[in-house]
Amino acid sequence: MSLALELTIRLVGAGLLGAVIGFERELRAKGAGIRTHVLVAIGASLLMLISQYGFPDAVKFDAARIAAGVVGGLGFVCGGIIMKTGNHVSGLTTAVGVWVTGAIGLGMGAGMYELSILATIVLLICLEALNYYTIHLGEKEYNIVVCTDDQQAIAKAVDGFKDKLKGFSLAKDGDLYKVNITLRCKKSVKFSEIMDQISAIPGITLKSLE
Repeated sequence: MSLALELTIRLVGAGLLGAVIGFERELRAKGAGIRTHVLVAIGASLLMLISQYGFPDAVKFDAARIAAGVVGGLGFVCGGIIMKTGNHVSGLTTAVGVWVTGAIGLGMGAGMYELSILATIVLLICLEALNYYTIHLGEKEYNIVVCTDDQQAIAKAVDGFKDKLKGFSLAKDGDLYKVNITLRCKKSVKFSEIMDQISAIPGITLKSLE
């Protein structure tokens, strides 16, 4: 096999593995989809190929330097994917997936076919197969802000969430009371369930729920 064909296989193979991962993200309607993952994988693979074969005249050259630069650069890109709204963090899994996709691209560029394919399979298992189970494990927090002029309604709201209540604060603005309620509940509890429970309390006006 000629060197040109070998390098082509590595570059195209990295793009294909990136496309597989990106396709799974597209199915989940995530921000980073097929194009992003393909570009990350191909870019990482190309940089690895350059580090290995781009400096034939160099007497002493550390090929690992460019790979290390790719890892740092991907960390910068992934940092822009992560978003925090209140206590809710989104994009973390997608960011890590992009970072691992870059590592897979480096592996393909280095000619480590079996390891790169295995890493792709493991990553897909973590993203897809475990998604069903992790969505029901652990806890999450909701921050609720309600307003009312009825003290009894405040008591009903607090008592209604007593099994999920983490804390609450109360402030008065004229005749209105502003109540901040923090809930901690299982991930299996749906957003709509919290909304319905709040709507069922008479005299309460919901201002925000996140």
